Amino acid sequence: MGVSVPGEATAQGQPAPPIRSFVGALRSAFAPVAGLLRPLEVDTRLLGLVAALAVIWIVFDVLSGGTFLSPRNLWNLSVQSASIGIMATGMVLIIVSRNIDLSVGSMLGFFGYTMAMLQAVWIPQSLGLGFGQPYTWIVTLVVGIALGAAIGGLQGFIVAFGGVPSFIVTLGGLLVWRGLIFRYAQGQTIAPLDTTFQMLGGGVVGTRVGALGEWPSWGLGAVICVAIVFLQIAARRRRRRYGFPVRPMWAEFLVGTVTCGVVLGTVWVANSYPLPPNVAEQVAAEKGIPVPPGGIPTGVAFPVVIMLIVTLVVTFLATRRRFGRYVYAIGGNPDAAALAGINVRRTIMLTFALMGSLAAVSAAVQTARLDAAVTNLGVQNELDVISAAVIGGTSFAGGIGTVPGAILGAVVMQSLRSGMVLLLVDSPTQDIVVGIVLVVAVGLDTLFRRRVS
Repeated sequence: MGVSVPGEATAQGQPAPPIRSFVGALRSAFAPVAGLLRPLEVDTRLLGLVAALAVIWIVFDVLSGGTFLSPRNLWNLSVQSASIGIMATGMVLIIVSRNIDLSVGSMLGFFGYTMAMLQAVWIPQSLGLGFGQPYTWIVTLVVGIALGAAIGGLQGFIVAFGGVPSFIVTLGGLLVWRGLIFRYAQGQTIAPLDTTFQMLGGGVVGTRVGALGEWPSWGLGAVICVAIVFLQIAARRRRRRYGFPVRPMWAEFLVGTVTCGVVLGTVWVANSYPLPPNVAEQVAAEKGIPVPPGGIPTGVAFPVVIMLIVTLVVTFLATRRRFGRYVYAIGGNPDAAALAGINVRRTIMLTFALMGSLAAVSAAVQTARLDAAVTNLGVQNELDVISAAVIGGTSFAGGIGTVPGAILGAVVMQSLRSGMVLLLVDSPTQDIVVGIVLVVAVGLDTLFRRRVS
């Protein structure tokens, strides 16, 4: 039986479908580029996503008259992407295991409301301990993350041990957790929140700023670059130890240089965004120094730091621990994984528990940034999170997906929304554009995978 190729007839004498021909033409056009990238061992899908992100940024910057790529907008974009990115890292493992979690947006709202009630009502009023205790933000985070793990684990238990499809369980969770928000205080806004807790959102409270500042940001960038070089050396030694091929030295050097360049460039952009003038004057007066001519750099925001920590932890779990290998094995073939001795039910339950914990972390970031808990917190976030994971290369068929890809997907999603806001595009049109992008991304991914297979 013949195999159709672009520009040729099929075995039945009919021309190849236009879409398949288009995909074949694209693959042929990029074949030389793929050959050059092969020694670098770079994920071509992620590279394509980076190229698409660059195109999006350039187009929006041109249409907005240079506003999109300004340090202020990029800093805000990083903070907006952090919350979605944090949850997208967990959604990767959920989808890889051939499941779905539609309740993350409602869980985020429920956890955010719970943490707001804890620090604004229960601790100061119900327990009579007063507002703004030094331990309040720590207790709030611990309770929120523990509650997230418990609720996520409960949903995972029903899916894994009860045999109920995850779509149904989490769809029910979407309704239940959203409804419970109104049971707290009849849907009233809970504010203000603890001042230290507010720093987690990247905001400004008096002279306290939810960001690292200039030199700590450069220090963070330097630490990340050192870690990148160390990981490259360790991976190279490990490959040689087990007799696997290694990348050429020029390729190793190029990958490390580009990666560190991106990290330091991100820090430079964050430091290029100065504090608001009134805040800068207060900070300078508190330190007894004059305000520099260019202002006081804001630095990397705390939500971005939290996202980086979560990304590292989840990537470590997914690639270096038995739990992550089990998740990918289950997504590849659940029956084979069970026959290999993997506790499939327990692993799936733990995956949902992890997702719940990450939803709680994201809830802390969003609630802290708003300095309030509102009833519509997290509405439609489940769509953005799932879209970020899928656009980042996670396959609904299971077994395929990367955490860095999900972070890139989150940045792409928020870039689209941020750019359309700058262009004064209304909310319904934004949803239409995001929906089209999601369908196109999944469609192209499906076509390319079929072509490869």
